[in-house]
Amino acid sequence: MSSVTFVQSQHRRFRTTNRIRIVIVALMSSTPPVVTTAELGVDDQERPARHLTGFPARLVGGTALVLAALAVAQVFRPLPQGSQYYLVIFLAIALPLVFLSYRSGWGKLDKASGPAVLDWVLAALAVVVCLYPVFDYNAFLDRQGMLTSTDVAFGAVLLVLILEACRRTTGLILPLVCVSFLAYGYYGGLLPQSWAIAHAGLDFDQIIDALYNSGSGFYGTPLDVAASYIVLFTLYGAVLEFSGAARFFVELSVSLFRRSHSAAGRTAVASGFLLGTVSGSGTATAVSTGAVTWPILRRAGYRPEQAGGMLAAAGVGAILSPPTLGVAAFIVAEYLDVSYVTVLGWAIIPTLLYYLGILLSVEIDARRIHAEGRAPVELADGPLPPSAWKLLLRFGYHFSSLILIVVLLLAGVSATRAVVYAMVVALVLAVPDRLLRSGRTRWSPKVVLRFVIAASRALSVGMCAALPVVAVCAAAGVITAMTTKTGLGAQLASLLVRAGTALSDDPAIVLATTAVLAAIALSLLGLAVPVTASFVIGWVIIGPALLDLDVVAPAAAMFVFYFSVLSEVTPPTALAAVGAAAVTGAKAVPTMWAALRYALPAFLVPLMFVLTDAGEHLLGRGALVDVLWVTVAACIGVFALAAATGGWLLGVGALGPAARVLAAVAGLIALYPNPTATVVGVVVLLATIPIAVVERRRTLTATT
Repeated sequence: MSSVTFVQSQHRRFRTTNRIRIVIVALMSSTPPVVTTAELGVDDQERPARHLTGFPARLVGGTALVLAALAVAQVFRPLPQGSQYYLVIFLAIALPLVFLSYRSGWGKLDKASGPAVLDWVLAALAVVVCLYPVFDYNAFLDRQGMLTSTDVAFGAVLLVLILEACRRTTGLILPLVCVSFLAYGYYGGLLPQSWAIAHAGLDFDQIIDALYNSGSGFYGTPLDVAASYIVLFTLYGAVLEFSGAARFFVELSVSLFRRSHSAAGRTAVASGFLLGTVSGSGTATAVSTGAVTWPILRRAGYRPEQAGGMLAAAGVGAILSPPTLGVAAFIVAEYLDVSYVTVLGWAIIPTLLYYLGILLSVEIDARRIHAEGRAPVELADGPLPPSAWKLLLRFGYHFSSLILIVVLLLAGVSATRAVVYAMVVALVLAVPDRLLRSGRTRWSPKVVLRFVIAASRALSVGMCAALPVVAVCAAAGVITAMTTKTGLGAQLASLLVRAGTALSDDPAIVLATTAVLAAIALSLLGLAVPVTASFVIGWVIIGPALLDLDVVAPAAAMFVFYFSVLSEVTPPTALAAVGAAAVTGAKAVPTMWAALRYALPAFLVPLMFVLTDAGEHLLGRGALVDVLWVTVAACIGVFALAAATGGWLLGVGALGPAARVLAAVAGLIALYPNPTATVVGVVVLLATIPIAVVERRRTLTATT
């Protein structure tokens, strides 16, 4: 049985929703599916797009292809009018596509099969109000702070359109958050001036001016990052999928683990990790890996909720995995004015710790299943797929574009140019992939034409996949502009620090309390808004609080980034878990709790970034010896927490209640980046061994 036949045989064993089937077809077929809207998203709280046909499909697909070409051209031949002028043009093309691609949900004014009259009207209106500044661009910029009534009217309409686009793509929560910030900006002057968050108040013209004609509003850093970086990496991911790389990664994961008690779980985690390096989307990765590995996990003895939790936790790691981190990582680089490769370097050790926690949980599950008397499971019904070495020899060239990105970044090439070059390489490599899988030795002109059309369609789909993030980033400009104009960020940061000082005057306790409160706030914030918006809000509010406590900027930024991402596995809105539950047929909420169990050992690692000065060593900053000992301490903490959450200590066996509590205490102590704390954590962890043995004997005696 070939690896492709094996994967396809697993595919036929289950049925899922339409969106999941689209993901699977994209992974398993030799040509991409005929889709022209954003079925595959890059953020984890977006709504599925409508399926377009006929003229609307051709219009959206062609326009998306033009927008992709504009984004690539901007890398090599930037528009002479400047970056903000490019953002105006970019939004003028992208915003109408949102209204044509996503449903409004307004009853009779809405259509499922294509754009309704209202959608066409809003799309045309978006073009007009976005392009209005272009007609006399220099004069428009000169009117900053002194907008005419026409400027204000057009800016107000654009504000409404952006909020509506955000509502269509991500739901109602983020637009309501934006409206709350707008209300605070307008009515803040009515608050009692004794309140810390009171300010002088902004009139309507000032608000529109800050949003429409400044570098901190609609055309601020979030949209700049979306139009300059996120779009290109999304296109790269679409091209990789088209080239066959995503399918190769899944096949390789299946082949790496043949027959062992933990083979099924290892395969699922390895698939999530490999796909995550190019996906950047937790939900898409969880669904894609689940499509292939769920039948294997089921035969290995995993319950649907348990398997779904593992797939969701492994999928969320996609947002943390270099070289294509989640959307917010690009904003980290922009805010801190560092190169993207620097952020990649910061992410390496935390990503490895995250997957270490999941793998430890997988090994614990395997021991439990083995203890129940189950035999190891074969990864295939019949002959095993080809060995990993054979797959690497035949299709290993798919790693070349990923390696090229890293090499170019290390050589000083900009991230935008590096990803464009990698995109070209991936497109070229799609040719041998199709030749090898089809058995052809040469192509006819008709086959070449079909290849070009399919490649263009892949780029178009990739561009449409970025539309929700464009809407979110434009809406995030409302939050950043209002926070900057009113000084809200500094005030809330001060309140957060004051809450820490209320408990103690000790600087270490104040910092620890502030960090815990910040982690809770970010986790709650992530329940309501996408990762990108969660990071933007968290950085402008929580970031200053950490910086005021002398936390270095990289550690503070990565703390906010990781807790914004990890909120994706916490109930009740963990969409990666929802997608995985759809694959395994599990209940959504129990799957979310299972995902939290798998991710929990690494969930507390970001706290290490900020608790002491040594925490930044986890980002690879500092002397090699310091980096090594802090990493070892983190590994010990993750190991102990995995034992506590799984109820099993590897090498010892099952843990009773007292031993689990002691293991959890050991893990928490070890996660405090201090040599003394590390030693104490190890001692406490070793103390769990005799307690576990005593508890097990008591249980055995009681059972007998």
